[in-house]
Amino acid sequence: MDRDWVNRSACRGLDPTIFYPATEEEAEEAKAVCAVCPVQEDCLEHAIGNREHNGVWGGATERERQRIIRRRRRLRAMGAPTDGVGAEVLGVGAR
Repeated sequence: MDRDWVNRSACRGLDPTIFYPATEEEAEEAKAVCAVCPVQEDCLEHAIGNREHNGVWGGATERERQRIIRRRRRLRAMGAPTDGVGAEVLGVGAR
């Protein structure tokens, strides 16, 4: 997967510890950075595609990414398109 998007990320140069909160409730600071990031979708897809188990990626916590993965699986099983599934959960995609 092409990772050129990393160089355009809003988190580049920030302390990475904010993206690895101890609890889901402590993820708001990281999510705020992701909310204004121009490559949020690329980051989210990277995390889902590479099964990142820890941290906030693309504005989604591990629990939220697992929900996105389950939803995509259900849609594929029904023969429905999965494009954008994940982006709408996080309120991104209409950039």
